[in-house]
Amino acid sequence: MTSARAARTLLAATAATAVAALTAGALAAPAVAATTPKKPDHTATQRALDAAVAEGVPGAVAQARSGRTAWTGTAGERGGQDRYRVGSITKTFVATVLLQLQAEGRLDLDDPVEKWLPGVVRGNGHDGRKITVRQLLNHTSGVYSVTSDPGFQQKVFGPEFLRNRYDTWTPEQLVEIAMTHKPDFAPGTSWNYSNTNYVLAGMVIEKATGRPYGKEVERRIIKSLKLRATSVPGTKAKMPQPSSRAYSKLSIDPSATKIHDVTELNPSLAYAAGEMISDSNDLQTFYRALLKGKLLPKGELREMTQAVPVGAENPEFHYGLGLMRQKLSCGKEVWGHGGGIHGSSSEAVATRDGEHSLAMNFNADWTGDSAAVLEAEFCGTAPKS
Repeated sequence: MTSARAARTLLAATAATAVAALTAGALAAPAVAATTPKKPDHTATQRALDAAVAEGVPGAVAQARSGRTAWTGTAGERGGQDRYRVGSITKTFVATVLLQLQAEGRLDLDDPVEKWLPGVVRGNGHDGRKITVRQLLNHTSGVYSVTSDPGFQQKVFGPEFLRNRYDTWTPEQLVEIAMTHKPDFAPGTSWNYSNTNYVLAGMVIEKATGRPYGKEVERRIIKSLKLRATSVPGTKAKMPQPSSRAYSKLSIDPSATKIHDVTELNPSLAYAAGEMISDSNDLQTFYRALLKGKLLPKGELREMTQAVPVGAENPEFHYGLGLMRQKLSCGKEVWGHGGGIHGSSSEAVATRDGEHSLAMNFNADWTGDSAAVLEAEFCGTAPKS
């Protein structure tokens, strides 16, 4: 639900990754004889997938594109065409729809949340009159994250999940849980990743369009880009094929050893914060199209990429509107998002020009270094054996 990468590095909750423009082009050089472009080398990326499996991930899959060339790598119990739950990568789709609605004049990101959801964001200091839609999208709202609620964690992320996995949650229920807590901070004064922000964002889409947010994602993005492996499942618990099993220890205790099959679940527990399913090919198609300006006008794309710092302890990360910028060790920057949900840890990123991209997934949520896969692909840094 939250980004798996962010959960371990930026946040303290349960689930990113994403990042900015590649370096500008070099000065023009004198004409020279034509040469054959160097074929991309993904050896380091494959080694990173193999290392993840060696460290305990049951299976890993990644696909990379550089220009018009594509490469797919797998390790362990995975197929190259596997579909998987993408968790918080859903947030980029949701933010894109809201930016499209702004471009159409149907809403303004600086509208107060109260305008669209009267009386919904209230309680214990929360006030939707003082929070804008934009602040939901870049996590500067201060709204408490439902996934930090101890009771919710017990039902959804701990051993109780096994008897609650098919329960349906409404977005109103998720927001009500968050409203029983105080805000993290006053709107606009700091940054903190909150899944409640995107539950509310999905609700705004529904109020502005009169249609379920998932139907708007399907109509505006999935069908437009012909993303045949991508879906917004709603309450459907089963995974479409092809796919692999998903595994979790359902525990934050690092000494826990029992592994559970968590493939089936009712994704309404995540709603617009992280319910979607996709594959590595579709995710790359989406982010490349987004960054190349095929989904948003220039003005809206500019707004989406205006990223704020996420904290002094993680200076390499900045968060835009559902889109994260990350600076890698070699100086390159990539944009995208990560996603974590039961038994699934994903990353999907691309350079700012959309020419070099990567999407990957581990079918486990307690181990595996996705950052090593990104470093391997974009910086050529292979993990130490």
